[in-house]
Amino acid sequence: MNKLTADFGYCSVNHEGEQLCGDRVEVLELPDGGIIAVLADGLGSGVKASILSTLTAKIISTMLAAGLRLKDCVETIAQTLPICKERGVAYSTFTILRLRPDERATIIQYENPEAILLRGGAVVEYSSERVEVAGKTILRSELTLQEGDQLIAMSDGCLYAGTGQNLNLGWKRDDIIEFMETLQGVGFTAKTLATILVDKCDELYAGKPSDDVTALVMQVRRRKKVNVMIGPPEKPENDEAMLSRFFAEEGMHVVCGGTTANIAAKWLGRELRTVATKKGDPEIPPMAVLEGTDLVTEGIITLNRVVEYAKNYLEHNDSYVKWGYEKDGAATLARLLFEEATDIEFFIGRAVNPAHQKANGLPFSFDIKMRLLEDLMDCLRKMGKRVTSRSY
Repeated sequence: MNKLTADFGYCSVNHEGEQLCGDRVEVLELPDGGIIAVLADGLGSGVKASILSTLTAKIISTMLAAGLRLKDCVETIAQTLPICKERGVAYSTFTILRLRPDERATIIQYENPEAILLRGGAVVEYSSERVEVAGKTILRSELTLQEGDQLIAMSDGCLYAGTGQNLNLGWKRDDIIEFMETLQGVGFTAKTLATILVDKCDELYAGKPSDDVTALVMQVRRRKKVNVMIGPPEKPENDEAMLSRFFAEEGMHVVCGGTTANIAAKWLGRELRTVATKKGDPEIPPMAVLEGTDLVTEGIITLNRVVEYAKNYLEHNDSYVKWGYEKDGAATLARLLFEEATDIEFFIGRAVNPAHQKANGLPFSFDIKMRLLEDLMDCLRKMGKRVTSRSY
């Protein structure tokens, strides 16, 4: 997609008493800018289901990414997966979301709950054709997506939520649609939406799911670039080159670190003012205001907290209750990078800042700063962000 991009996110909870999830999600970005996402639900639960779903998701995503036909993928799965001795079948149900750069999408579904398309706060029904592939009936749909569209795929554990507990007949597809419609347009990321849906299912199961529960959410959004500058250049004579390039880039401009902020203020010829907030973690240093920038935070301590949030985001995302609502520098930067940004460019100054040697009583070093940045960039890439960096 050119001006538009796809934001993917997924979340799972395991069958009660199982250490492994029987569902599996694989997301692959293609060389042409397209994306393939596969949600597979292995037969049963536990180790056996985990093996079935993992093989299915890996085989389908890898083969489709290589340009092979769906028929070849399904036949390969049938020949590869072990046979269940109890039920005499060897398969994993699956849903495939394939997006192309021309904003067209293909949905391929085999015995998973039908994927939901939301647009403008309401469900959109779409047509599907039934295709016989290797003796199996596959549903195939072709869609043209628009900005703001959301596609929600799920394992059948979502539909069974509450059966025999809070809801006698389980949570139905219409109930899920009604629940998710209220969240469209709020500004949540795909990951957060998936987390909210799975948490609701877990609640209906009273915290004891009788099946693995997985939700995969894809939403179409406009690209947004955020530029982040941290640390002064290794050589002071490179200040001009770094700052002029940083502020010339389109998008939002974030400055991290006190020394870096002072250099930026001098270059801009503007006053740097510290601001305090009572609605945040007291361990996070205060932010500052500098005309010409969108956000100014402290450096190492703030970045360390953002990395913690990022790692948790890629897991169950339960730290959202902190970074999603608090007003300190770490939470504000996390919201900007996780929720708003699609393209992020880091401008990294390699000067060894004496302030890093002892901050807040902790022996931070230049190496630790660089490791934090590498961890953060790695997490952001796993979130589906386009991340680049420049060093000075």
